[in-house]
Amino acid sequence: MDEKYCTNDDPDQPTGIVYLVGGGPGDPGLLTLRGRDYLGRADVVVYDRLANNQLLDYAPRAHFIDVGKAADHHTVPQDQINEILIREARHGKIVVRLKGGDPFVFGRGGEEAQALAEAGIPFEIVPGVTSAIAVPAYAGIPVTHRGIANSVAFVTGHCAGPDTLDLNWQALAQGVDTVVFLMGVHNLSSIVSSMLQAGRSQDTPVALIEQGTLPEQKVVVGKLDGILDQAAEIKPPAIFIVGEVVNLHSILTWFHPETELVSE
Repeated sequence: MDEKYCTNDDPDQPTGIVYLVGGGPGDPGLLTLRGRDYLGRADVVVYDRLANNQLLDYAPRAHFIDVGKAADHHTVPQDQINEILIREARHGKIVVRLKGGDPFVFGRGGEEAQALAEAGIPFEIVPGVTSAIAVPAYAGIPVTHRGIANSVAFVTGHCAGPDTLDLNWQALAQGVDTVVFLMGVHNLSSIVSSMLQAGRSQDTPVALIEQGTLPEQKVVVGKLDGILDQAAEIKPPAIFIVGEVVNLHSILTWFHPETELVSE
């Protein structure tokens, strides 16, 4: 993996193509048909931690490259991932870059597509079912609902390095009905205090959902000012939802994994 990409100097060897495929939120059944078809054609699959490994079964002829991205620890740095994609395509390969959720929702798919464009590599974006919508849905929480929530914001709860989250907290706290934080477990205390300081009511319903859409899914619901005491058992990957739509969880819950934990 340390090998640098090289220019294809053979005029008889055509440049390959890279498909940036969204693998969905976890449940392998939520992969799109197009994503499945491209996996079946792939010579190379470059995948990370958030893509369900069961999806690799759809790529029987592919060589797999695990780039192992996780919060605060990238087995392969992003610039090297870009180089891998370029290198393999320049060797004439059909490459699938398999990413969790949707490539363009906090997945750095835009950065990878930009690197491919600058290198002259053909690529295609295959949207995936984003966890920002699917995970709440599996917990019986619609992110919008007539008469309750007419607006929703998807927010990263993680930033690289020691930097604090640089967000317009007042706009999120007072101007958006439903706020969905992805990758926010490690910064949960900061997120909660920032929302409260910016004017969000301490009684606002909130939910934490770990391993959403999978049999291991856990759901904790409570109020904004008390959720930290309830969140000790929740570990990444998890989604944090702030808004009145969380009250619908008790009515609309339909997914009942054996390990579900609901705390009121």
